[in-house]
Amino acid sequence: MFGKLRRLDRDVSRLALEESERLPSAERRRFLRNGLFTAGGAMVGGALAGIAPKALAATQYPPEIPSWTRTLGPGVVADPYGVPSPFEKEVIRRNVPWLTADKVSSISFSPLQHLKGIITPNGLFFERHHAGRPEIDPQQHRLMIHGLVERPIILSMDDLQRFPSVSQINFIECPANGGMEWRGAQLNSLQFLHGMVSCAEWTGVRLSTLLQDVGIKTEGKWVLAEGADGAAMTRSIPLEKALDDVIVAYAQNGEALRREQGYPIRLVVPGWEGNTHVKWLRRLEVGDKPWMQREETSKYTDLMPDGTAHGFTWVMEAKSVITSPCPEMPLRGKGIHQIEGLAWSGRGKVKAVDVSVDGGQNWQQAQLREPVMSKSLTRFSLEWKWDGNPALLQSRVIDETGYVQPTLGQLRQARGTNSIYHKNSIQTWKVNGDGGVVNVQLS
Repeated sequence: MFGKLRRLDRDVSRLALEESERLPSAERRRFLRNGLFTAGGAMVGGALAGIAPKALAATQYPPEIPSWTRTLGPGVVADPYGVPSPFEKEVIRRNVPWLTADKVSSISFSPLQHLKGIITPNGLFFERHHAGRPEIDPQQHRLMIHGLVERPIILSMDDLQRFPSVSQINFIECPANGGMEWRGAQLNSLQFLHGMVSCAEWTGVRLSTLLQDVGIKTEGKWVLAEGADGAAMTRSIPLEKALDDVIVAYAQNGEALRREQGYPIRLVVPGWEGNTHVKWLRRLEVGDKPWMQREETSKYTDLMPDGTAHGFTWVMEAKSVITSPCPEMPLRGKGIHQIEGLAWSGRGKVKAVDVSVDGGQNWQQAQLREPVMSKSLTRFSLEWKWDGNPALLQSRVIDETGYVQPTLGQLRQARGTNSIYHKNSIQTWKVNGDGGVVNVQLS
């Protein structure tokens, strides 16, 4: 084995020197500097004087044979359930300790700055608890459907999974996402400002299938969904929405729901506030009017400029945000960069996204990356040549209904600054001359 490696070293070194002869002198020095030593430590390209041998020998770059090529790695099922590389240890959910009174009733934020595509890995999907996550044995869990129905039923997990299933990709967003900034910029972080949104492929049974099976009485107009957590989280949902696209989900991105995502079952209510997607679902009751529970009276209602509360603001308005560059992803020098971001709408598909580099004075249309799906995250990008001067980056989304993401000034004019929910205004990142990025507000 090692004899073969030594022969490979000699061959690679010879090829490196031959290739370097075709390059201009400056590029030749750079090329050889990145791979000056052979696997055995012998120096190639002897004309490269002045470069510290120890520093060069420490590299794993070609034509050096890296250390991980010289040994056998762990075998299959070394990790029976796959885990991320240790070099990705910073890609985790995080929370803001002072945001809630107690860690049990708290929120974690998805690291949007590190994610690719539109699907959020299950381990990084944001989480919200009102009384901590319960540990539920699926064999002991039941879903009861009752109220104004012809045939009330209690379903086991096996019973539920006998119904025809569907899979659909939808985002879930907490209505408080970004809500700390109604009155001014506070947090210099994409993750903490906008990380209460995530997107997954959900698999389960359409709620309409279950409601048709039990038979809804003519006076039935609403459905109450109740969770099995310590807070017994409950929300009233109009029957029209329940029969449209809501599913009782038991799988997320191809596996059973994670515990913090409602294991073993939860509602998925596409495009609506995250709190309506009731987790650890145990009961569905059909009634003739909304129940007006705590989460739809004192909580999750929007305070308007005159102090009155606006109830039942279910739909998450269209929103977009630039994910790179951002405070966690500064620019590393002048030249070509890809401005990337995410856009979504609770009313349907994203139609277009515009990007500005001068604080909204001029706009360019970004490229939407496929797939573009209804009530799903959509990724966008725009090539930008940064000249090293300060810049103000913004994005604004237009959805298929014609709704345009508002400026902060427009949103404050309509809604005041009393609320903490549904803050979907344009986000501004200021790029400084050194490439650093900070959160600022422009009206």
